[in-house]
Amino acid sequence: MLPITITRTSTPKEKPKDESKLDWGGTFTDHMFLCDYSTEKGWHDARIVPYAPFPMDPACVVLHYSQTIFEGLKCYRRADGALQLFRDKDNFARLARSAKRMGMPEPDGETFREGMLKLLDLEQDWVPRNRGTSLYIRPTMIAMDEKLGVHAADKYLFYIILSPVGAYHAGNVNIFVEDQYVRAVRGGVGEAKTGANYAASILAGKLAEEKGCGQVLWLDGVTRKNVEEVGSMNIFFVYGDTLKTPALNGSILPGITRDSVLKFAEHLGLKASEETIALDDVLRDIRNGSLTEAFGAGTAAVIAPVKSFIYQGETYRVGDGKTGKHSQKLYDTLTGIQWGTLPDREDWITRL
Repeated sequence: MLPITITRTSTPKEKPKDESKLDWGGTFTDHMFLCDYSTEKGWHDARIVPYAPFPMDPACVVLHYSQTIFEGLKCYRRADGALQLFRDKDNFARLARSAKRMGMPEPDGETFREGMLKLLDLEQDWVPRNRGTSLYIRPTMIAMDEKLGVHAADKYLFYIILSPVGAYHAGNVNIFVEDQYVRAVRGGVGEAKTGANYAASILAGKLAEEKGCGQVLWLDGVTRKNVEEVGSMNIFFVYGDTLKTPALNGSILPGITRDSVLKFAEHLGLKASEETIALDDVLRDIRNGSLTEAFGAGTAAVIAPVKSFIYQGETYRVGDGKTGKHSQKLYDTLTGIQWGTLPDREDWITRL
């Protein structure tokens, strides 16, 4: 592990006073963690410094060819005031897989995780206290070569920034089913947490907002008949006591909350199934009432119940449009573990 230097800010920011008004990803703490890479030196100069812009050449590779990856996880404050993380080791493992897919150097997981822990210790007063709030953690790696040309870079910057946040979604969501544009295909970068993966979704997301929808449901990129995932979440469908979610196939992000839902389903008396799910079957089952709930699962929203799907001008309301019992139970269980009010059966929690 590399040594980590710490330079404290001389001008600390004012922390949010009203936690009920926390925005999402617009407020940042006083410090950030940085570490550089070059083919000559490997990873070096691990440091925590005051949060500030860093210089970037106009020819920087990341600006032109999107060689970048990131992660998203949260730090929670328990009722006793202490802090904890949820499945942070899994986030760093996925970061390594994304780096490999994007032709980037293997992350120094030990140094980066230690840098995150030191940063959180320094910024612990930024972790909000209200239930439903948290400190969002964004580890990121970007290519820093200052030369045009499509190639794997020789220089990279890894950094972590922190943001106090509230709820990602307020209430149940309407989802627009996108059947014109494609987000990812097998063999592409759909399974990597990379910027280009999300850039492909921005236009469809804008169109969905114009139709009163909070998210986009993506279909497979070949037939456009099978359900894949939602823009910022994996998708689940509930049939009585059975959960169904699209099987990972190379174009779907392997969500950590998705995996948590699948692992906890049995504890809650639910059967879980990963399979190919046709959109036509979903719409049919909404009509006949056999599909009783639907929800998205992701770090930001945790569990986001779906009110309806909008497809080709028609609205398909799921159940009565309210939060279903299984969606609520999964939300209560996961957030209970995350905030320390329920036991951690899977050894997912890191206490700080």
